[in-house]
Amino acid sequence: MTVVETVLSWIPQPYRDVAIRHREMVKFGLVGGTTWVIDTAIFLLLKSTILEPKPVTAKVISVVVATIASYMLNREWSFRTRGGRERHHEAVLYLLISGIGVAVYSAPLFISRYVLDLRVPAVTLFTEHLADFVSGQIIGVLVGMVFRWWAFRRFVFPHEDGRQKPVPAGTGAP
Repeated sequence: MTVVETVLSWIPQPYRDVAIRHREMVKFGLVGGTTWVIDTAIFLLLKSTILEPKPVTAKVISVVVATIASYMLNREWSFRTRGGRERHHEAVLYLLISGIGVAVYSAPLFISRYVLDLRVPAVTLFTEHLADFVSGQIIGVLVGMVFRWWAFRRFVFPHEDGRQKPVPAGTGAP
């Protein structure tokens, strides 16, 4: 039994059928969770050690590493059967959409802070932190994920079955 089959066996019906039917989306979500952990771990490590006085530099480094990991995991796992572009073109589009994605998932936090004025002194420090968390880490991440899912499928990996599959040895195919 493969790892995927084992994990699927843990999911109760009818959710298992939904997961199978939307496996590309499930994989995309798992890659997102994995790269969020990579980003957070690297950021906290750098910010608490060699880049303590430079948290923005630490964040830039952690985001770059997580984005590279995200591209590799999404290309080779989430969207492994999709393609249609040369690899360098695909990578540039992936990075461009990821950059736009940062703006998309930062927008709810910007709106919370500067349009709704959910910041000190207009609200308590607790309310500011709660609003930042909800708008940035929940609403922002969800909106950004939906945008990136749509954009990756539409522009980066546009064609289903777009990658040539290897021909098994001994089949006589050229």
